Amino acid sequence: MRKKTARECFNALDRSLFVPAGLIPCAFVDTALPIGYGQTISQPSLVLHMTELLSVTPDSRVLEIGTGSGFQTALLACLARQVYTVEMVPQLHLEARERLTSLGYTNILFREGDGSEGWPEESPFDRIIVTAAASHIPDELLVQLAWGGRMVIPVGPKGLQELTLVQKDECGAISRQTKGAVSFVEMKGRYGWSQHRNSDEEGELGCG
Repeated sequence: MRKKTARECFNALDRSLFVPAGLIPCAFVDTALPIGYGQTISQPSLVLHMTELLSVTPDSRVLEIGTGSGFQTALLACLARQVYTVEMVPQLHLEARERLTSLGYTNILFREGDGSEGWPEESPFDRIIVTAAASHIPDELLVQLAWGGRMVIPVGPKGLQELTLVQKDECGAISRQTKGAVSFVEMKGRYGWSQHRNSDEEGELGCG
């Protein structure tokens, strides 16, 4: 059987299932949208771009840092053998787990906690994707990336980061490539920009 491409899986996903009810009319606009608790669902074109950079295969074990509403998680689950997803915000963790389970996904494992610490007992991972901006690449995630693996992560200060592709070769050597400028909400935990950001600073719901 021919494996599905990232674009095919992406085109089959209904983004309206992953946004707040008041934003359903905006679901197919190519923009980031607030999902509550100071977090956002990334713009669709960026979700696809990051997934394509990750080069997931049907045998891949993928670690996702930042479950959010579960949209990126669902895309990864369409492509990978197993997805391990970590979310620090308890409400988002519970909502995403319920949503994805109700949609019939059976190859996703969920965890609530500091995603910058990864999921060490399940490592190494063939692919790692981080959907929040880190001040720098967490050492824990580099350790948990398998030889021959790839990681996609936004790195940099608040407001503007570099989307970074990290590759670990078959000898364990690390290389990094920048893949453009992006703007993500901050990663929570050890590798965020601050420990005391007001989670209510998320603005009003709207398309623009």
